[in-house]
Amino acid sequence: MSDNCFAGYNLREELLLALQKKGFTLPTPVQEKVLALDSFDLDLIVRAKTGSGKTLAFLLPMLQEMDLPESNPKILILSPTRELAQQTAREAEWISRYMDISVATLVGGLDMAAQIRSLKEGAVIVVGTPGRTLDHINRGTLRTANIHSVILDEGDHMLDMGFKDELEGILDSLPDRKRTWLFSATMPREVRELSTKYLSSPLFISLVGEEEGNEDIAHKAYLVPSRYRMEGLVNILLWERPKRGLIFCHTRLDTMTVAQRLSESGFKAGSLHGEMTQRERNAVLASFKSGQLPLLVATNVAARGLDVEGVTHVIQLGLPDDRDTFVHRSGRTGRAGHEGINILLLSPQESTKFKYMLGSAKVPVEWHNVPDAEAIGKIQKEITEEKLLTMKEPDDRESYLAWAEDLLTRVGAKDLVARLLWSLSSKRSTGYTLSAELDREIRRKSRRPADEGQERSFKSRRPKGTMLRLGKGLADGWDVGRVLSAVCTSLHVDRSEIGAIRMKDDHVLVELLPMALSRFNEDCRGLEQRGLLEAGAGKGALLFSAPARPRRSADGPRARKWERS
Repeated sequence: MSDNCFAGYNLREELLLALQKKGFTLPTPVQEKVLALDSFDLDLIVRAKTGSGKTLAFLLPMLQEMDLPESNPKILILSPTRELAQQTAREAEWISRYMDISVATLVGGLDMAAQIRSLKEGAVIVVGTPGRTLDHINRGTLRTANIHSVILDEGDHMLDMGFKDELEGILDSLPDRKRTWLFSATMPREVRELSTKYLSSPLFISLVGEEEGNEDIAHKAYLVPSRYRMEGLVNILLWERPKRGLIFCHTRLDTMTVAQRLSESGFKAGSLHGEMTQRERNAVLASFKSGQLPLLVATNVAARGLDVEGVTHVIQLGLPDDRDTFVHRSGRTGRAGHEGINILLLSPQESTKFKYMLGSAKVPVEWHNVPDAEAIGKIQKEITEEKLLTMKEPDDRESYLAWAEDLLTRVGAKDLVARLLWSLSSKRSTGYTLSAELDREIRRKSRRPADEGQERSFKSRRPKGTMLRLGKGLADGWDVGRVLSAVCTSLHVDRSEIGAIRMKDDHVLVELLPMALSRFNEDCRGLEQRGLLEAGAGKGALLFSAPARPRRSADGPRARKWERS
């Protein structure tokens, strides 16, 4: 084991043997940072990007100090999604293979009886999602008395998905735990509050600078006409030719619509969203992982914790909710040392907002206009020629030569080759001509004074829609991006149907444009379920702007008056 760099950290023989059998010899940066600690008996916060090897970064230290033999739960690992929990459990199984300890996986959608059985059989490592884990604790099937270590994996995602109460319930049931380790790519307010409440003087390790990007990911932004986003996506796919691509949309309805349009355009694509059953979800993920579906269209929530090897391209349709969303989405490619490409499809107006969103972040982005059908045709011609000229000779070469000679007696050589080339390329989409429309949109944008380098303040815009008052605000941990995502998802609308969002400490005002207002009047239960709207409030939460002349106030020369409808 002399070639194994892990040996330099004095790991126990069982762990070194498992690493050697798996072919792991060189620790990743996050593993080096954690393994080099003088002591593991402390609370720890680690900022590390997705795909950095953080699972082994917490499993190796925990197992290193394990007293054997052991048959009670000692280590609890919490993950935001079923897929990530199952993946972590698989890693825990192979790294602990020679220590004769077992792993239990506690996730929703799977057999409860089998999970209870694995706990009764003496699981030492428990990996689960917050909801199902708390369920087992409340049932008494997961006994927490001997659990000394808790790992919160992707803490920002768990809180973003609404698991705050479950996490607090679990941590409150473990008052005697020896250490709590929090792994999170970002540190929003909710994560900081959780760490302050439950971690004692934690050591902070960061491998993600606030303004750094993943060097293995190339970022590209393509400008597309705002009314032809779907056609622009087709052109990008024909131009970039991803071997395995993950396409992000904002809403469940968007994922299904985009996947259907891509299938109609000749691409093999599936959709992944939060309202799918576990069986449907497993089936589409299996097809994506096997390569039967080269393209997967997903929402942010559905793709949380999704770890698929070989994703060459991430494509983000429209403006991301915020910079963290942009970073998390892009992290699905360029993993474990492999290069990847992150692509944004933005309208000219969205491009200005995106540059403003990035701010001073050191993320190099290549800007391009969407390729046109003519450029795509040239590339496809080169690909067809390359395939034809590099094609291996047929096994029965003589019979094919005889066939060719017979055809040449009946058809001219040029005409025959032209027909063959046409047959090779005629069934393939050649893309759309979008350059003229894009040029017009760019010219219109350049003539608008508000687009000359600065974002217009919401205060300078007259509202175009109806204002909705939601009962949560900054003091409850909500921000603009989270509110926008919740409203779009609940009302099944695109972000373009949402206007101004004004955050207050105890509430938020959201401007609903006509389509969003119509969806709200039809069904507002999604907002109620998220705690943003009191049950039965309905239209009573709607406000409107009185279009009467502006009046002066003590706070400023002009102010708008909001009245209840």
